[in-house]
Amino acid sequence: MTNLLNDTSETNQAVPLRFTRLYVSLLIILSVLLTIGQVLTQWRLSAVQDELWIIRYAALQRHQSQMIVKQALQIADINEQDLFRQNVAELRKVFDQFERYQNQVKEGRVIDHNVYIPNAPKVQQLYRDIQPEFDAFRVSVSQLITLEQPSEVLMPTTQASLKLLLANEKPFLQEIDAIVREYTGELRMKLGRLQQIEFYLYLFTIATLLAISFLIIRPAADRLREAIGELIAAKNRTRAANTELMNANLSLQETRQQLFAATRQQYQREIDEQRMRKSYLITGQEEERKRLSRELHDGLGQMLTAIKLQLEGLEGVLRRQAATAVPAGGEEKITPGPVATPYDRNIRNLKGLVMQTIQEIRNISNDLMPTVLSDFGVLPALKMLTESNRSTGVDVTFESSLIHNSDEPLRFDKDVEIMLYRVTQEAISNAMRHGHATHIGVELVERDAYIHLIVTDNGRGFVRKQPAMDELTPRNGRAPSQGLHNMQERTELLNGKLSIKSTPGKGTRLLVSIPYKMQLAPYDIH
Repeated sequence: MTNLLNDTSETNQAVPLRFTRLYVSLLIILSVLLTIGQVLTQWRLSAVQDELWIIRYAALQRHQSQMIVKQALQIADINEQDLFRQNVAELRKVFDQFERYQNQVKEGRVIDHNVYIPNAPKVQQLYRDIQPEFDAFRVSVSQLITLEQPSEVLMPTTQASLKLLLANEKPFLQEIDAIVREYTGELRMKLGRLQQIEFYLYLFTIATLLAISFLIIRPAADRLREAIGELIAAKNRTRAANTELMNANLSLQETRQQLFAATRQQYQREIDEQRMRKSYLITGQEEERKRLSRELHDGLGQMLTAIKLQLEGLEGVLRRQAATAVPAGGEEKITPGPVATPYDRNIRNLKGLVMQTIQEIRNISNDLMPTVLSDFGVLPALKMLTESNRSTGVDVTFESSLIHNSDEPLRFDKDVEIMLYRVTQEAISNAMRHGHATHIGVELVERDAYIHLIVTDNGRGFVRKQPAMDELTPRNGRAPSQGLHNMQERTELLNGKLSIKSTPGKGTRLLVSIPYKMQLAPYDIH
């Protein structure tokens, strides 16, 4: 009995081992077939892609030749004399590309994509046949691109070049079409061979799958039925364990929800604290601006005004002394009217320098904290800001649909007014300093319980390297990333949105949208 059990056990172990070996062998064969087919397909597809680049460059010769003829006719057109130099330059550019493509494809190369496929003998013969027409193009274009004045078009040599170009256009197009057809025919033939190989591999793979079905899957199905009986028995044993696991899982989910809620609250607190710190920082900056503005205006400005008055008094004293000067060996002589002194020019220069310093201090004080913003609100402040920038030669305009007919000025919340003014100030500064704009438009509107600030310009514009706000660079130079970052922070503190759309060479459009319900409320100007 024991020997029988041992024999049975050895048989049961030998059968799975035999199936395993057969199964692994068939899988290896199937994997090898699939790998060979995939490698072959990818290799041929890569070659086809390279050949397609050759065909594309050859086909582009047709379009480029037509562009060359078109540019040549525009150069000869009397109505196109205003664009003569532009047409000559465009002809030179198109022909350079035309000649480069011709030389590359004739050798079976596409340098831009690192492609090199030697041409077949028939294609090489076709390129030798087309060489006279190509040389005619080169001779004609070489003559035309040397023209400097529109009047030279009427010269006999120029007319002869045009006739030569037009005479070779149609033959060149016909022969380049023949080259493209030859390329296409060769590609179709290669694809046909690849299709046959793929079909044979497909048949062999199907045969392998059928062998697996009969030799492995059918015996495995019998073994599977036996295993199902064992699984049913094991199911009853695991049912109780599953019930315990479900209870533990419910408890774990509740704990996870509590942890998630606590984490979310902690994250929200950190965001609120960060926003509060930013708010305190910006408020401190505005207070410091206000203090510096007041110190400059009331302190340094008054001192410079006193210096100006002292200079005017000194100028009067010197003139009176010059008027009552006593000549050598004579009596005192009083000269009627103002008398020039040797110091007049220096005093005038010094007075002018003091006046410029006073005006510059006033401008700095106004930029730091304009009094019109705190006294009359953001609308007059924005209007004054745009008007003050017109003195620089830039056309700055301001429009607003916010109209209030009462005697009281239309006011917003203090933080809203400061944010709108600072964002506009920074946007205008960026457009003038970095974008070199000649026209800047500022618009303030209210729509759908939002205040919208729109600043547009026709400057250089800039492009985005990455979606982040601090990864912006203009077309020429660096973008004002710190200024954009400050505008973003000021907008977010008021739950607003900042969007910037810019196209290199076509300007920039900045849009700030703040949720705000229009209302007239007392305003603290202190």
